[in-house]
Amino acid sequence: MEIVLSGIRPTGHLHLGNYFGALRNFTKMQHEHRCFFFIADLHALTTHPKSADFHDNVRNVLAEYLAAGLDPDVATIYVQSDVPEIAELYVLLNMLAYQGELERTASFKEKVRKQADNVNAGLLTYPVLMAADILIHRAGKVPVGKDQEQHLEMTRTFARRFNNLYGSEVFPEPAAFNFGGELIKIPGLDGSGKMGKSEGNGIFLIDDEKTVARKVMRAVTDSGPAHPHSEMSAPVRNIFTVLEVVASPDTVAHFRAQHDAGVIRYGDLKKQLAADIWRTIAPIHARIAEIKSDRDYLSRVTLHGAAKARESAQATLKEVKKAIGFKAF
Repeated sequence: MEIVLSGIRPTGHLHLGNYFGALRNFTKMQHEHRCFFFIADLHALTTHPKSADFHDNVRNVLAEYLAAGLDPDVATIYVQSDVPEIAELYVLLNMLAYQGELERTASFKEKVRKQADNVNAGLLTYPVLMAADILIHRAGKVPVGKDQEQHLEMTRTFARRFNNLYGSEVFPEPAAFNFGGELIKIPGLDGSGKMGKSEGNGIFLIDDEKTVARKVMRAVTDSGPAHPHSEMSAPVRNIFTVLEVVASPDTVAHFRAQHDAGVIRYGDLKKQLAADIWRTIAPIHARIAEIKSDRDYLSRVTLHGAAKARESAQATLKEVKKAIGFKAF
């Protein structure tokens, strides 16, 4: 059974892009593979989150993972910092990572531009910690977006480098996981780019019905088709992209026909989109509130997940130390 791993940083709530891009697939995949899903709280420290918010951010993502359908009795769901073997492997892999290659990563260059006053060592070695996350369970498949492909390739490099240096076959080289088809990419409501946590252009699973409606009604469109058969503008295509995911084919066809005829009313389109989004996320929204309020359940989930994750991690670390030459006196 293939080992699959995925993690998410607790820096905000999960949105439609997270759900349709990955989470919905994870709920199916957890029954077909040996899956590890984790909350990357160590990664989040690179941005110096406020301590007052830190634990709540982790709890939010955990509750949203569970509400979206991840099953702790089937998959291994854990908090990254609950597995100290990850940090230990991170230290060991750092000895195999070189300054030049880390400085050349696109993500590091972007962070240097965006947060010039906080260029910490964790940002530089971010790909090494990501590699430790993957290699600690010897995962074979990793679902990654375009922005993480370079990090995955570096993980493969570190795995080869370790195996070659120590004459071992401890680590497999992980490959990208594509869910067997094209990923659904949910655009933002601002007319550009993908839906994101920090861009202010997203619908979140935690949003209530009024919030969903308010956000959708503010979505960027255009002044309307100039004439029948006008080509859709990019913002309007974004609206239709989301509609195709949450609405029935008949609904999509109805509004496409109206646009093609040049008589579409964007207010009606947005009202329909808001209603279909809420119909989609309402059951998840209700479960989030229920799960978040049950602290005993969340405690049991994290303890159970940490125990399973540590069992896997300890087995890997034992092989790593053996290959390096660590021995007890």
